[in-house]
Amino acid sequence: MLLLAAGRGTRFGGSVPKAYLPLAGKPLLLHAAERLARAIPLTNGNRLVVVKGSGDDEHLRSCRQQLTALGDVRFADGGDTRQASMQNGLAAAGDDVDLVLVHDAARALLPIEATRACVEAAARTGAALLAIPAPDTLKRAEGGLVTATVDRAGIWLAQTPQVIRRDLLQRAFAHAAATGFTGTDDVSLVEHLGEPVAIVPGAPTNLKITHPEDLPLAATILASQP
Repeated sequence: MLLLAAGRGTRFGGSVPKAYLPLAGKPLLLHAAERLARAIPLTNGNRLVVVKGSGDDEHLRSCRQQLTALGDVRFADGGDTRQASMQNGLAAAGDDVDLVLVHDAARALLPIEATRACVEAAARTGAALLAIPAPDTLKRAEGGLVTATVDRAGIWLAQTPQVIRRDLLQRAFAHAAATGFTGTDDVSLVEHLGEPVAIVPGAPTNLKITHPEDLPLAATILASQP
């Protein structure tokens, strides 16, 4: 499992990298890691690689002991792009890996059962992601004016975790490099390769913390969960 925590959180603002923002007294990174370890225990060869940003060691020190207590937890440095960060994390995971799960530390409230279902779907299909159907009417706009209403039938909002078979991910990396493709999420690399990707229903509560107002919403969701 690759837990991506190298983003700077420029849209959130502030001096603390987003992965280390506190939620109910714990960094987002630690919440996400604990939930991943609940979904897929870090035993029997399962391992978690925290992909950290440069200069994050001071922030990481506050929760490093709690992270390593979860089981086989390793650390890797992030790259200049998401794809580079994934490749660095995959190298740290070792060669004896069949499935690669990628998750964003900013999604601290990932759903446990849906994550397990996503892993199972990727084992069958080769790649899978959590997503939710678009709940709202979609508008296309230019210059502040609506140009079209987009049919939302069949439109899903992508989430993480996303899970890809290792050999398929390696082929997707190579194809992306050869064609100059940069994906906006992980399974888009597999889509670009022309291979199928399964959708597994996620949860609206699996929100990505992007703006300051997302933190109190996440705290409310967390408080309401058993």
